[in-house]
Order: sequence, then structure tokens, then C-alpha cells
Amino acid sequence: YRDQGTQFDVVIMDPPKFTESKAQLNGACRGYKDINMLAMQILKPGGTLLTYSCSGLMDQVLFQKIIADAAVDANRQVKFVERFEQAADHPTDTAYPEGFYLKGFACKVL
Repeated sequence: YRDQGTQFDVVIMDPPKFTESKAQLNGACRGYKDINMLAMQILKPGGTLLTYSCSGLMDQVLFQKIIADAAVDANRQVKFVERFEQAADHPTDTAYPEGFYLKGFACKVL
């Protein structure tokens, strides 16, 4: 779509988990950055990006930074409108932070 110049009002990014080990985390970060950058390139100015990660080894702060970095690479500005996390029927344990695996953001992309 990008190469054809097609743009959308809303893009939803809900990929499978990109990493299963800490050794793969850097590659996963690059992957999330790349797909979010590409998503931003096909959004109309003012469009909404809904983006998610189900990689338990990536915390919400890192995921938000990746999205912000993707915006820089896409030459776009991003406003974080809402934050999402897994529902109460997926409880987490403080002894196992990777159990907090689902995170997401609704972003306005300018």
C-alpha cells in the first residue's frame, strides 16, 4: 500500500510475539520499530494507530519508546492517546513479570 500511495484512517498492528528469549530482544525491538514505522507511513495525517505487543520480555516503557522512535524514522509525530493492557482474567504475578505480556497503545499520528 505504501508504494502505491494508499493511506488509511486507522491501522491496527497486532503481530505475533517477536521474541522468546532475552537474546532475541534487540531483534524484536527492530522488528516492532520497522512494522510501526511502515504503519505510520500508510496513515493519513491525524490517523489512528492501534499497536500491540504480546512479547512478555518487552515492557510497556520499552514498547512506547520503540513506537516513538518509529515515528521519528517515519518523519511523523505521534501522540499517545490511550494505553491498553491485558484484561483482569489474565492476572500477573510479581515473581513472574513476563506474565504481563500484552500491552498496546492507541496513537494519533500527525
